[in-house]
Amino acid sequence: MGLMFPKTEYIRSQKLLKAVASLRCMHCGTSEGVQASHSNSLINSITTRPVKKNFVCGISALLLSLQVWAQTEYIHAGKITFERRTNLEKRFKDERMKRFVTEENKIRIEPFYLYFNDTASLFQVAPMNQPEEMAWLTTKNAYAQNLAQSQQLMMLAVFGQNVFVQDSLPERTWKITDSKRSICGYECRKAIYQKNDSTRLYAWYTPMLVPSVGPEGFCGLPGTILGLATEDGGIVYFAKKIETIAPKREELLLNPGKNKIFTIEELRAKIEKEYGSTPWGKRLFDDIFRWL
Repeated sequence: MGLMFPKTEYIRSQKLLKAVASLRCMHCGTSEGVQASHSNSLINSITTRPVKKNFVCGISALLLSLQVWAQTEYIHAGKITFERRTNLEKRFKDERMKRFVTEENKIRIEPFYLYFNDTASLFQVAPMNQPEEMAWLTTKNAYAQNLAQSQQLMMLAVFGQNVFVQDSLPERTWKITDSKRSICGYECRKAIYQKNDSTRLYAWYTPMLVPSVGPEGFCGLPGTILGLATEDGGIVYFAKKIETIAPKREELLLNPGKNKIFTIEELRAKIEKEYGSTPWGKRLFDDIFRWL
């Protein structure tokens, strides 16, 4: 008599059971009846006969199904590594700035981290192992969002100095489309944000990552944004790695220290007053408030 696994009630998830049942036996390829992963080379230690084909050995199939099953589980906390690609030729319109752009450096690639849970998130540039050459060519803002209170603290780069700004979470009107693509193994839906007549942004989000967060403080979609791009492709963010971890409290906060915390209106007034009449004032203003 062959070995049989006793019938148990341990696995109650119908979703998991269906995922397992959809797999073929990893040894013989059968897909009939119960899901099996036996091997005819397995020997019953008592009778020295092969384990019968219709006996269930679901352990291997179960392990194989875990990856499929994991994709059906909603994620509420984690860390996302983004890659930002900036096309400096498209970003800089001023001829005086274009002289700093060469064929070798026109595409700037930089990593960013997004830590998140159901109540908070922090988006910031990843630590660099060595000083970045001509780092000033791109901005590296940080956004700490309190989702429970609909507030955010931003750290914006202004002439090489970090300026802290407190504001409510932005309310954006998104147009959700039927277009889909896969990012890091997650099916994402495309959404469009029309900021004004000349600025359109595309986002790809997944509802499998529940918090409404994303790069550069973007939020307001029914899930996490894994891809973000300007219409001309000048700035593009895509997730490269997703880790299901529980972020530490300090990984979700920005510390302004003793720095003054501005409101959006105060910062706008300050920049217009101090730099509005200079040739670079408009570019500075556009850079800072591009995403706001």
